[in-house]
Amino acid sequence: MNPHIHRLATIANKKERIIVGLMSGTSLDGLDIALCKIAGSRSGTHLELIHFETVEYSDEMRKEISKVFAKKNIELEKLCVLHPWIAMKHAAIVNNCLKKWQIKNEDVDLLASHGQTVFHSPKGLRQKDKFGNATLQIGDGDHLAVATGIITISDFRQKHIALGGEGAPLALYGDQILFGKKGEERILLNIGGIANFTYLPGSTRAAEVVCTDTGPGNTMMDAFIQQQFPGKYFDKDASLASLGRVNFELLASLKAPEFFNLPVPKTTGPELFNLSYLSEARQRSNTENCSAADTMATLNRFTADTIAEAIDDAVRTKRCIHIYLSGGGMHNPLLVKNLSQQLPGHAFHSTSELGINPDAKEAMLFAILANETVCGDEFVSAKKSAGMPVFSLGKISFPS
Repeated sequence: MNPHIHRLATIANKKERIIVGLMSGTSLDGLDIALCKIAGSRSGTHLELIHFETVEYSDEMRKEISKVFAKKNIELEKLCVLHPWIAMKHAAIVNNCLKKWQIKNEDVDLLASHGQTVFHSPKGLRQKDKFGNATLQIGDGDHLAVATGIITISDFRQKHIALGGEGAPLALYGDQILFGKKGEERILLNIGGIANFTYLPGSTRAAEVVCTDTGPGNTMMDAFIQQQFPGKYFDKDASLASLGRVNFELLASLKAPEFFNLPVPKTTGPELFNLSYLSEARQRSNTENCSAADTMATLNRFTADTIAEAIDDAVRTKRCIHIYLSGGGMHNPLLVKNLSQQLPGHAFHSTSELGINPDAKEAMLFAILANETVCGDEFVSAKKSAGMPVFSLGKISFPS
């Protein structure tokens, strides 16, 4: 038997595993590294977060990734060379963190890498072409495995597409495992570059679970700040948005596109929600002269409204639902205020109240998915035929 296969079987049969989860999202702000201890699998999963850190991307990394990120026309050679380059950068970050945490690489069972999304292209956003759903994350798993010496599981989204999904959101699987509670309806709302939520009905009725993207989270606000104020990456504490007023003509124009009428589950990305989208909305509404502060206030409200409307459409109830926030958007006080006003009667919390660091949640999710890939049995999820297939996922790369 190949010794790596034997090692993988040994890992699968352990009572608990040490898994490092990596996540870099569409905000291009940095790499989240979550060192997790995981016992069991499926509904019997027990997860302990041992260490967590976000390592900011250097200006060089942001610049290089931006050359291919969410662009329809790029240099193919640039994409080719970035695939291993990003992996080596991520591997160096992992090695440095493990050394700082005084954890030996050989004591880590698995490395779970989401990679860096560079393009997300669900069929629903491309209208009438002959191709199906597609997505691309780069940061090669073989390079990660060799450079860290750790068995690596990566490229998680392709199996989801192969089985009929859109490749996102994958939060459903971790949210069901970590947060499902009988007798309590919960919404797990993650506001990253793109916003998504998972609705857990508080029962064993898997068909009632909903997991979907809602539209922009921080992506358009961040892009606008970066355009207007070079050197700034986001509207810290909503300082600019709080100075402005919502322009309702612009808001209506932003909410006009067909994406918001598509049925759930659905996915999207900065390929749609970007500065060109904003420019077109301004032209349609004759609001090109809207001030920077008013534009930011409107973009903030746009994110809140589209999240609230998606939740109202998917979860038709007047009962109080506990909404647990994670992702960078939860730190935006005006966005949280707008959300609470648009979703009256519901209770807002942080996932920290459930024992999960909200900033670490997505990196932890991929650690869970790697755990399931290696030692989980058949996963039964909701709406298999509607974009939530039953599956294990990820490609396995050995260190040599």
